[in-house]
Amino acid sequence: MTLSDTWVGRSIRRVEDPALVRGDGRYVGDVAVGMATARFVRSASPTGLIRSIDGPCCTAADLDAAGVGEIEAVLHRPDFVKVSQPLLARDRVRYVGEPVAVVVGRSPEEAEDLAEQVIVEIDPDDEPLVHPFEATTNTVVEGQFATPEIDDALDQADCLVEMVLTSHRQAALPLETRGATAAYDRRTGRLTVHASTQAPHILRTAVSDLLCIPEADVQVVAPDVGGGFGQKLPLAREDVVVAWLALQRRGSVAWIEDRSENLTSSWHSRDQVYRVKGGFAFEGELLAIDAEVACDVGAWSCYPVTWGVEPLMAMGELCGPYTVAHYRVRSRGVSSHRCPVAPYRGVSRPVITAALERLMDTAARRLKMDPVEIRRRNLVTEFPHTSVTGVVHDAGTYAESLDAAVEHFDLDEFRDRQEKARKGGGPLLGVGISTFAERTGYGTPVFATRSMGVTIGYETVTMNMDPSGFVEACIGASPHGQGLETTLAQVIADELAVDVLHIRIIHGDTDRTPYGWGTFASRSMVIAGGAVQIAAGRLRERLAQVAAAVLEANSDDIVFNAGRASVAGTDVGVPISELARIAHHHTERLEPGTPAGLAVEASYDPGGTFSNACHIAEVEIDPETGATTVTRFVVVEDAGRLINPMIVDGQIRGGVAQGIANALYEEVVYDEDGNILTASLMDYLPPTAAEIPDIEIRHLETITDATITGAKGLGEGGTIGAPAAILNAVSDALAHLDLAVDELPATPDRVRALIRSREDTR
Repeated sequence: MTLSDTWVGRSIRRVEDPALVRGDGRYVGDVAVGMATARFVRSASPTGLIRSIDGPCCTAADLDAAGVGEIEAVLHRPDFVKVSQPLLARDRVRYVGEPVAVVVGRSPEEAEDLAEQVIVEIDPDDEPLVHPFEATTNTVVEGQFATPEIDDALDQADCLVEMVLTSHRQAALPLETRGATAAYDRRTGRLTVHASTQAPHILRTAVSDLLCIPEADVQVVAPDVGGGFGQKLPLAREDVVVAWLALQRRGSVAWIEDRSENLTSSWHSRDQVYRVKGGFAFEGELLAIDAEVACDVGAWSCYPVTWGVEPLMAMGELCGPYTVAHYRVRSRGVSSHRCPVAPYRGVSRPVITAALERLMDTAARRLKMDPVEIRRRNLVTEFPHTSVTGVVHDAGTYAESLDAAVEHFDLDEFRDRQEKARKGGGPLLGVGISTFAERTGYGTPVFATRSMGVTIGYETVTMNMDPSGFVEACIGASPHGQGLETTLAQVIADELAVDVLHIRIIHGDTDRTPYGWGTFASRSMVIAGGAVQIAAGRLRERLAQVAAAVLEANSDDIVFNAGRASVAGTDVGVPISELARIAHHHTERLEPGTPAGLAVEASYDPGGTFSNACHIAEVEIDPETGATTVTRFVVVEDAGRLINPMIVDGQIRGGVAQGIANALYEEVVYDEDGNILTASLMDYLPPTAAEIPDIEIRHLETITDATITGAKGLGEGGTIGAPAAILNAVSDALAHLDLAVDELPATPDRVRALIRSREDTR
């Protein structure tokens, strides 16, 4: 079978796009039209005791009186501090933007007016502990790991390289802010919640638990979602409040977050400091890593992944794609009077990679080695590889992707241009390399080791073919712009030999889909794709049984091609659509005991697979202003089998754009008193299309046996690798001045301050 005969591997257009391009999509904001509007009154103080709340509003006291529960995100480990989070602040506020009260108006304008009538009096205090009654320290989770001979390895190293890398806080900034509507059906007593969420079933369970109503009485629908990037994965306390308001009013209520709320009150990420020491041999071999990681996780833990998600990932994956025999790390999550932190595309791995890749470049400079060569000597080359922390890397192309990227980029030609630019006194040119491996598509075998209060991971699909021969696959995953409907349809189309336009993927509706965990962590194509392939295989077997009865043949001799089922080696066959009709309407023609209809179910729960990539960035720095321009960006990615190369490239380009934002532009800034200074897009600076270069992409394809589709996850890879490549490029541009940048983002003022410090010294 050739590629032209199959759907997998073809760059077909996304089936989701026509409605969105026409403006016929349906978002939470569309559902909200005509509903009563909720507006949250939020704290203007980072910390303090609530003295009084006056006005036409509901408060924590009203929720308590109704028996509404509190959010508890749990890790079952002794170093974890568990706190119970009220849906509205009770007694004390802990960050600017925390919801204190809620009002409901007949329109958004009336709700805004009502919110302004609410007077909240807060007595500021100097309490240093964010949760003084639950903890004696602000360290709320702490992981430690050490190999037995780490100190000896560091002592015996020929070269010790120490560095501190700082990543400042970011916001995910989805195009569509958060929002939810809730409608109570007086006839059935059921509650329907529409929410801009990545995990509808998690939200349904939380609403049921916190409002003490059966899950059967709650339907959650995620309609079209305008981006999530992790910010819409954790439970939003506002969503539950909106559901409670609908129950109380026995009607419908809507809440749509504005941009200021999103920047101040929605989940932040990547507020981390890495202190890393690497022990190297003279030949460049990385012998040992010793690290201290501190993650500011904000005021509250996020449900269900908790405030351990960033520090514990940093602890487990800091060694990256390199062979390291000796490793010690202490990784802490520290609560603060700032907006809570949750997963954002890549989670800790952009910072992990930046720290590790800056360590490699710094060591290469100290050892007078080529940055490419020091990586080549340390990258994993034999698979499967078990890391020092026990993580198993399946087959990959860590060294091969590095070599392919370097060859494509032509480093020698760049060095000639760089030298000429330095002599000419114009812009400073730099090049940076980043190699990384991304663990993707992992299910309960991995999540179970985290000891969360909820063990997430598997995915289930129900699939049926209707009497007309059209296929409907209902999935627990909940995509929000990744093109998953198209790629899953391609997998099904190959299994069943039908057209992708005859396949519909149903997602985001808890009434119609099996229980699942949503879309996050580069998992959907691996896990939902695996479940879909298993289910499609079972449906194919059912069709073969029907065809065997109709064609008077053995089911093992039935072959499928181009919409027909035929007896192998003959031209005797029947259209698949006719088999579907028979299976539903003429079961008397089937063998006794054959089930009526064509419905199957399958689940998939793998241990995970590693994608890998090499990024190379070229930058140009204006020494007068410190402004950095990314002039070229190369990606060589190995994500296994490419189901739809066009969608793959789109995912990579979008990820790299967010990585560039992380590296150069976006930063959530608080003053020393805990007041947020970046509450609008006048202050928080995302890049535009003008700041993103053409991204040159090359692919390697390692077909792993760790996933049944052969595909690996890649949704976060662009964001993981780009900051490190750009930071190395900026440092390379400044290397002749004996300067380096170890801070994200490398803003113009930071770069210019470094250059000025060198000028002042001279």
